[in-house]
Amino acid sequence: MNILILGSGGREHTFAWKLSQSNKLSKLFVAPGNAGTAEIAINIPIGVNDFNAIKKLVLKESIELVFVGPEDPLVNGIHDFFLGDDELKNIAVIGPEKLAATLEGSKEFAKEFMMRHQIPTAQYKSFTSETVENGFLFLEELNPPYVLKADGLAAGKGVVILNDLNDAKIELRAMLVDKKFGSASSTVVIEEFLDGIELSVFVLTDGNSYKVLPTAKDYKRIGEGDTGLNTGGMGAISPVPFASKDFMNKIEQRIVKPTVEGLKKDKMPYKGFIFIGLIKVGDDPKVIEYNVRMGDPETEVVLPRIKNDLVELLQAVANEKLSSIDLQLDDRTASTVMTVSGGYPGAYEKGKEIKGIELIKDSLVFHAGTTIKDGKVVTNGGRVMAITSFGPDFKSALSKSYENVEKLSFEGMNYRKDLGFDL
Repeated sequence: MNILILGSGGREHTFAWKLSQSNKLSKLFVAPGNAGTAEIAINIPIGVNDFNAIKKLVLKESIELVFVGPEDPLVNGIHDFFLGDDELKNIAVIGPEKLAATLEGSKEFAKEFMMRHQIPTAQYKSFTSETVENGFLFLEELNPPYVLKADGLAAGKGVVILNDLNDAKIELRAMLVDKKFGSASSTVVIEEFLDGIELSVFVLTDGNSYKVLPTAKDYKRIGEGDTGLNTGGMGAISPVPFASKDFMNKIEQRIVKPTVEGLKKDKMPYKGFIFIGLIKVGDDPKVIEYNVRMGDPETEVVLPRIKNDLVELLQAVANEKLSSIDLQLDDRTASTVMTVSGGYPGAYEKGKEIKGIELIKDSLVFHAGTTIKDGKVVTNGGRVMAITSFGPDFKSALSKSYENVEKLSFEGMNYRKDLGFDL
């Protein structure tokens, strides 16, 4: 079959790499793609939210399945767009419909969903500019640190954790009244701080049955020891060493099952990946957030550990036959290290030539923010390239990734040298 991937990051290159191994694939298109996807697929310069251009491409190239990488087109209703169009309605779209995508599009919506279905999460209240004074009073009831979350999509930067009550009040006013994150912070969720260690669990569902995919732990902060600003992710490890069989059973019974059942009960059709951001508090899992797609850079460690034919897996989701698939996993640990542009997550320059890619051995190279200019691979984003390696444990996998990262170079290149420090 002919398949289209929407997106341009490391996640999309990883999916392209995995799909291209299938003998069920005829042609693979990526819109807009990057320098990595250009080597294994046909890149098409179309934006992920340009639904009309996507429609033209799908019809012109007889595309039978569309995999949606990032959250934006899902929250904007691309799946509904296909279902509502006579020429597109029979084409499989992997990714939830708009209402279910609101689980990522609105923190408040997600919290209400969890409360409705008794899914364990932090206590919370939400506020708008009209109720900012009530927000101040609620902050006074809590113990520090204070967690403030912009309700809408804020490119991963809408969560602020502060230790000082006065700072928290100033921040709440900035978010609600001064519109610090634009319309994303017209509502702000304040929640109790949960103390524990985080992990991500990924679920693939066809709306009825589901498969729990490998766990992963990613590292969001730019600085060593989890300091500095939040990024889109500086690296990841899979599986998570502390996710024991007993703990995973709790996650499945208390969180995964009620989530999939809750989507059905609330009549929110869901065909695709659910990312569940969790925290282990004592021996119990609690949900921090839902994302309605795979994470990045977690995809770069989760997908290489799945042995199944990915085209077959996605077809089973589209045809609601996921229960017939036996998920096969690689027992080894995978780790990925993300190289980023100098200055990221603040201002950074693009167009820096990347050298040394051809020197990398025994690791997988996944392009994130790259493009081709004058025949050379150059930087084209904050997060540039992820290097994924396998090993019997996370330390050996990481050491192989680091060994290969050192062969890469571009002006201003930066990466975290302490991944796995908390494991």
